[in-house]
Amino acid sequence: MSSTTNTTTIGTIGAPSRRNTELAMLVFAVLIPVFAYINVGLAKDGSVPAGVLGYSLGLGLLAGVAHLVVRKWAPYADPLMLPIATLLNGLGLIFIWRLDQEPSLGKAMAPNQLMWSTLGVALFLGILIFLKDHRVLQRYTYISMVIALVLLVAPMFFPGVNGAKIWITIPGLGSLQPGEFAKIIIAIFFAGYLMVKRDALALASRRFMGLYLPRGRDLGPILVIWALSLMILVFETDLGTSLLFFGLFVVMLYVATERTSWIVFGLLLSAGGAVAVATFESHVQVRVHNWLNPLELLNGGVTETAQAMYSFGSGGILGSGLGQGYSRLIQGIAPKSDYILATVGEEVGLAGLMAILLLYGLLIERGIRTALAARDPFGKLLAVGLSGAFALQVFVVAGGVTGLIPLTGMTMPFLAQGGSSVIANWALVGILLRISDTARRPAPAPAPSTDAEMTQVVRP
Repeated sequence: MSSTTNTTTIGTIGAPSRRNTELAMLVFAVLIPVFAYINVGLAKDGSVPAGVLGYSLGLGLLAGVAHLVVRKWAPYADPLMLPIATLLNGLGLIFIWRLDQEPSLGKAMAPNQLMWSTLGVALFLGILIFLKDHRVLQRYTYISMVIALVLLVAPMFFPGVNGAKIWITIPGLGSLQPGEFAKIIIAIFFAGYLMVKRDALALASRRFMGLYLPRGRDLGPILVIWALSLMILVFETDLGTSLLFFGLFVVMLYVATERTSWIVFGLLLSAGGAVAVATFESHVQVRVHNWLNPLELLNGGVTETAQAMYSFGSGGILGSGLGQGYSRLIQGIAPKSDYILATVGEEVGLAGLMAILLLYGLLIERGIRTALAARDPFGKLLAVGLSGAFALQVFVVAGGVTGLIPLTGMTMPFLAQGGSSVIANWALVGILLRISDTARRPAPAPAPSTDAEMTQVVRP
């Protein structure tokens, strides 16, 4: 007598994909920048900007196509990452266009930024369509190391910009910042390397002051990475990439080994290296001096750090209003990239600035949640690495503009003007969504078995 059991599992009914939730949030992610665009036009000229319809359709089309591709090729991906990235990119375009209205701040950059944003979304779509499984990237662990080193070394052979050699010039395309792409490729290398070597790196030889000290021969990798980060700092005077490169490795090393001692060694090596380089590198000395003495007169005026502080103070809690600030007074280093947060703080105030920082924090949190949900070690480490690189860049830029740490020259992801930055960060979000889709996808249902199969006897 056979019995039938009606069993329902997640594999048979599937998990909720949350794509409709993503679509609803994308509507708000498009509407908020559109209303901000209209607000700036009304504040500057008393009329609705002529390009508001084209901007609305363009941003809406990019968001709509991205949503359809995610729905088709990554149906179980995280529903928050795409709307947050769209909102940040849209607001970045608005603030850049707002700064374009000040002739003293240079030529208009918003059209170029829109073009780069479109290319970034195209790369994002390409990753989701053609990268079927993030584990494929593990095959290219050491190739990615070579590519990352080439990208990091390349700016050394080109002239410096504002004292730092972080750009390469490509005929017909203009300037490119390879460090933005290197952070993704470095995360792929670190994830593949640490997945294989984490057991050896987790071994401890002795305990000292509550810390498990790693074995001497296992200190080699971190010393090599430390030396490379110092070389970047010395030869390219690129403080931001150096901090990002070394900090990313230490974070991923801690996650892979769960040894607090690696964090301590990393902080000690980072501080020691920075102090050593600052003793003879004039560019780093100037950055640190301006940070410690922001109100000191420089070329007949105050430093850029002081100008940013005045902007934040002028904005107060609620801000002066979009388009009603005094961004034209911020001269010197790239007000549309390095110091764009100063305009944000002045015109939308502390409340608006904290809202934008919370958006960054939420995007980072979703990346960490993706790492926790990933089912394979490589995916976990890669998601942590990409989220960590994004978090470090946000901290370094926001900390530099607000005076918490010396300015590094990096750009705020999605918000600041910079083609390399917006393209690389869209690619970063695309890889995170691919990992998220794999992690959230329901496991296949087990094949049904019949009573005949269970009682079948194999006779010799």
